[in-house]
Amino acid sequence: MELESPALFVPSALVWLAKLLSLDEGIRYKHGGNLVITREIHVENNQSHWMINGKQRNQKAVEEEVKNLCIQVSNLCQFLPQEKVGEFAKMSKTELLEATEKSVGPPEMFEFHCELKNFRSKERELENTVTEKTKYIEKAKQRNERNKHDVNRYYEKKRHLDMIELLEKKKPWVEYESTRKELESVKREREEAKRNLSALRHSQAPMIRKIKEIEDRLQPFDDQIKSQTAAIKDAALKCKQKQDQLDRKQKEIEDINQAFKLKEMEEDDHQKRISNTRRIIEDLRTELAKVEDQPDVTPRINDVNSELRRNQIERARIDGEKCELCREKDNAFAQCRSLQKKLNDMNNLMKVKEEKLRGRHRDTHAALQWLRQNRNRFRGNVYEPMLLEINVKDHRFAKYVENHISFQDLRAFVFQRKEDMEIFMSEVRDKMNLKVNSISAPEQSRSKAQPSQNIEDLRRFGFFTYLREMFDAPDEVMSYLCQQYNVHNVPVGTEQTKTMIRQVIEELNLRVLFTLDERYMLKRSVYSKMISTINSPVNPSQYLSIAVDAEEKRQLEQELNACELRFREIDERLKALQRETAVLDRRDNELLAEKKKLSELKGKKRQLEQKISTKQDSLRQMEQNVTDLKKIEEETKEKVSAVNSQKVTIVKAFIASIKLKATLTMEKVYLSLEMMGLSAEKTKLEHDFREGASLLRSMDQRCSQLEQRKVQLTEQGKGQMKRAKSICNMQPNDSLSEELRNAFAKLPDTPDDIDSMLNEERSRSECFTGLSENVVDEYNRSDQEIKELENELEEKKNALESYRQNISEAKERWLNPLKQLVEQINEKFTAFFRSMNCAGEVDLHSEKEEDYDKYGIRIRVKFHSNTQLHELTPFHQSGGERSVSTMLYLMSLQELNRCPFRVVDEINQGMDPINERRVFDIVVGTACKERTSQYFFITPKLLQNLKYAEEMTVLCVHNGAYMLPPNQWDDKAFLRRCLQRKAKA
Repeated sequence: MELESPALFVPSALVWLAKLLSLDEGIRYKHGGNLVITREIHVENNQSHWMINGKQRNQKAVEEEVKNLCIQVSNLCQFLPQEKVGEFAKMSKTELLEATEKSVGPPEMFEFHCELKNFRSKERELENTVTEKTKYIEKAKQRNERNKHDVNRYYEKKRHLDMIELLEKKKPWVEYESTRKELESVKREREEAKRNLSALRHSQAPMIRKIKEIEDRLQPFDDQIKSQTAAIKDAALKCKQKQDQLDRKQKEIEDINQAFKLKEMEEDDHQKRISNTRRIIEDLRTELAKVEDQPDVTPRINDVNSELRRNQIERARIDGEKCELCREKDNAFAQCRSLQKKLNDMNNLMKVKEEKLRGRHRDTHAALQWLRQNRNRFRGNVYEPMLLEINVKDHRFAKYVENHISFQDLRAFVFQRKEDMEIFMSEVRDKMNLKVNSISAPEQSRSKAQPSQNIEDLRRFGFFTYLREMFDAPDEVMSYLCQQYNVHNVPVGTEQTKTMIRQVIEELNLRVLFTLDERYMLKRSVYSKMISTINSPVNPSQYLSIAVDAEEKRQLEQELNACELRFREIDERLKALQRETAVLDRRDNELLAEKKKLSELKGKKRQLEQKISTKQDSLRQMEQNVTDLKKIEEETKEKVSAVNSQKVTIVKAFIASIKLKATLTMEKVYLSLEMMGLSAEKTKLEHDFREGASLLRSMDQRCSQLEQRKVQLTEQGKGQMKRAKSICNMQPNDSLSEELRNAFAKLPDTPDDIDSMLNEERSRSECFTGLSENVVDEYNRSDQEIKELENELEEKKNALESYRQNISEAKERWLNPLKQLVEQINEKFTAFFRSMNCAGEVDLHSEKEEDYDKYGIRIRVKFHSNTQLHELTPFHQSGGERSVSTMLYLMSLQELNRCPFRVVDEINQGMDPINERRVFDIVVGTACKERTSQYFFITPKLLQNLKYAEEMTVLCVHNGAYMLPPNQWDDKAFLRRCLQRKAKA
């Protein structure tokens, strides 16, 4: 019968278990008799019926009855079917704790845990609510505090505006009062000005007569002073002319003396040149005597010229070789660049594969980066994930390889040594917490394993190659793939293979094969020899279709290395030629310097003789041009004496002009003093008269101005009175109210003070910008809202405190019994592992004490003496190690179990014989104790010579097409034949 879903299998399994239970004396009884659950499944219409003790019931009622019996089919700590064994290790610590609580804890323990988690969840919600409300209230208070400042500023501005209004009302009254006082003052000042004007007019007449008399006496003095001034100017002009003549004569004497000094200096220089020339001639004669003693240098010059020509020929040869090497170097460089470009293109394809790996599994990519930085820590070969190491020869073959090898292995790292794998997993999995896969290559290489049949024998079915021939990989990687996936024994066929698939299946003993678009897995039954087939489509390749020809890459790398070697050789040869050229250059410079020195030595005698002759001619000419200084000195004295005689005559005329000028100047001074006295008296009288006249005009103008000011102030006062009453909202005949008088009394009484105070108040009010009555309303509303929020916050805090009290009580009820329960499990678990010479422990684990939803049971095991305790995960331990750990944990729960029975299906499949035997002994010893749950251990095979207990019941279930019907089975005959075969053996 074919079942549609696991949900249908679970209850039907209970029927089977109920029948098994009836065979054992430890059957669980229920009040009112045994409970029999039956399910009938009808394949025709895909329907089923449930019955309890022969009465038809629905599925929900069945589940309730099963729950009352403490049967938890979904709990892997009670019911562990074959397909769920691997999931036990994948259970999180939290899931394991919940399964354990349900399995061995008291009924209320899991309920307390759920209640505690709910309380904690609601506590978090309340804490978040309290925190958010507290923050919101704090922000609201801060905002209201800022608004309060604005409110104060609003009232402050209003006070300033009220003061401005009052000042503006008082200002026209103060201006009117000021105008009235000013009018009274103007009237008094006008009367006083009229009286002063009349008195001033009577005092001006005598002063005018006195000024006229003085003007008549001053008239003759002007003519005399003008005559004296003209005579003084003529005398001063003559004095200046004589002084200029004296200056010119003195300059003439200085020029004569300067000319004589220049002659002396020229003669002195002339004598020095004569002396220097004589010394140079003597030096040249000495040097000429030395040169005449030197040998002939012509032969040596010829030798130097010959060597220079040989060096030139050698340089031409080197330059030619250098040009040839440069061309060869350019060709080698171009070839290297071409080869490097091809290699870069291949490496870029590898980068694409690596990027795809990072997109699919970031943990593997992170571990890859760590490996590349730490390769020196490993002793053996370590290979990157297989999908980077595998190189498909033709991109069309990639889909076959990728469909045959699981992605878990494609992303696995391959290690030559197991100890290297331990180091790697310790770093990346334990320390870096990365989920990666690693594989240890077989100790004996299987990369060259031969297929079971020659491919030529399979060509008639359309097979053209084996999977191994489609790709390249390092030896260790290929060895693992041959051992684990039999890639050397998986043929790949064409469309012809698909058409002949039935014949292929029947005639060829193959387990896996590929046609053009499908993958076939064949399985032959051990009992009936029937072949079951599973075929699946070949999915397109995602990773391995990016292929690089490894042989071509190695050839390119070899060519690139050879090209780079040739490039370096050419470079070294060019450097050697450069050194040879430098040696030739140094030798040429030495020869040219020697040649120059010899040539100079050869022509030096002739040059010295020419220099001596030239210097002697120059000396004779200088000796002929000697100057007579004594004669020139006498002539200079005579010229100076003649000029001094002329100076004496000029000095006499100069002194006479000076005396005449002094006499005329004294006479002018006397006349000027007398005239100045009269002028001073006249000036004083005129000044007094002008002051009187000016004062008279000023008095007259002042009287007119005061009259005009009187009229103006009268009109101004009337306007100010009218304006003041208008501003204060008064009628023309009304007087100022008492309230305004009292308010005005506190304010300044002068217009300037009022203006100053008004400007100050306006400036202050202008500082309060952006304020309105809405600020006050907003402040009042916000203040009321804060009070309401504080009341709500207080209620939430009280509720939070209540939840915390509930949590404390629930935690006390749950945690202490749970710790005791886990400690009991740990004692059994540790003892079981110790009996197997291994180590294991169970503890209650939580990162934070208050995170009740994250509490979990952590299982840690150690199977090797040279390793540390590691947490049980689906990645770190092998399948057998996980099975052993799972079984021993279930055994640790056995004596504490509240459930009626426990079922374990094929858990020993992945164990090695030693561990399987030890675990079986532990199961027998634990399950056969009194007052424990019934234990069902289902397995397809058992080891020989196991220890069985009397309390055990062994049921052998046979299946197959050729089995005898149950009524024909003879147990005694079967046992007799077994004993006979054993005796013969």
